[in-house]
Amino acid sequence: MAASLSLSQARRIALAAQGLDKERPTGPVTSRAVGRTFARLQVVQIDSVNVLSRSHYLPFFSRLGNYDRSILHAMASRSPRRMMEYWAHEASFIRPEHFQDLLLWQNRAWVGAAHLEHGIREDMANRILHTLATARPMTAAQLTAHLGHQEDRQHDNWGWNWNLVKRVLEHLFEEGLVTAASRTEQFERRYTLTSRVLPPGLPEVVARAGALAAGSELSTAAMDRLIDAAAQAHGIGTIRCFADYFRTPLKAAAASVGRLVDAGRLEPVTVRGWDRAVYRHVEARAPRAATGRALLSPFDSLVFERKRLEELFGFHYRIEIYTPAEKRKFGYYVLPFLLRDAVVARVDLKADRSAKQLLVRAAHAEPDAPADSAVELAAELRLMAQWLGLDDVVVSPRGDLSPALGAAVARG
Repeated sequence: MAASLSLSQARRIALAAQGLDKERPTGPVTSRAVGRTFARLQVVQIDSVNVLSRSHYLPFFSRLGNYDRSILHAMASRSPRRMMEYWAHEASFIRPEHFQDLLLWQNRAWVGAAHLEHGIREDMANRILHTLATARPMTAAQLTAHLGHQEDRQHDNWGWNWNLVKRVLEHLFEEGLVTAASRTEQFERRYTLTSRVLPPGLPEVVARAGALAAGSELSTAAMDRLIDAAAQAHGIGTIRCFADYFRTPLKAAAASVGRLVDAGRLEPVTVRGWDRAVYRHVEARAPRAATGRALLSPFDSLVFERKRLEELFGFHYRIEIYTPAEKRKFGYYVLPFLLRDAVVARVDLKADRSAKQLLVRAAHAEPDAPADSAVELAAELRLMAQWLGLDDVVVSPRGDLSPALGAAVARG
């Protein structure tokens, strides 16, 4: 008979799996601690919006506090690589050992040059691969100049209006043949051959063709590894939760869950109030209490799957970046605030780097927010300001939590 868990127990299991169940360690944050955190998360989403901080930096702040972001740069750009870029939940930093498995199951052909005329695409691909095999890593703009490529582009409705070089580069990225060696200050990829980035001992890149044939032993094993990793990162969840973590196909994920149950890696459980089949990873911890607090990136892995977030925490969340300003309910770049085992508030934040201020443009409390929410949030905002190199936290009056938060910030 499946074990029965309360919703509170399920929350604590989920928080422990994500490293958000307890207070942060004291003292300087080491590169080892950052590496352990990334190993726990398995994947960190990348996004270019920089109104507060690049999104891939924030999950580490949420779990570790004031850490040195150069540690991430080293993990993503120096050998042996501990993180590399590929498609996962979205464009993400992944653990290199997941690359080959993701390559078999990702299908993002709309992003690059899959629909270009074959001859044009292949000619440019060969030129790019030859150049990257014999030259330093380059951005798309540097490669365009190096190849002497010119084209008369018209601004139309397609994507980002990329030129041919950039589109073929992204196609090669999808195919796993090139990846990012590093990023520029402007967040542009410096492309290089993937074979130069993969740590020694990992399998060579194989083509997707034929790998996903029905009953393929290679693709089945890859899916099982991805779903097992997703389940470890979740601690507890549904098939949809596990499939969504790396954006793998739902039907294949469901078959994998069945195999992992048979193998003893997952166990079916019931969660009161969660009206779907739920599974717990056998290595998941179940702490007696959750004592942590964290501001969560809009792209944090705890909030990836919105339905899961609402079922577990009763928190309805959407990103309003692309909503017209006059129609936004909570703000442009809104971070959920986790306190102990509940999401108790949300704040719209902006880093005003010229004024050295962390701006709280709006602060809203959840209906059952505890009495200490403003005080705890004020402390978290001061820590974030310190991490970002900002001098002050400035609270605007918008939102029902703003008066109490402003007072708590003023008290210091």
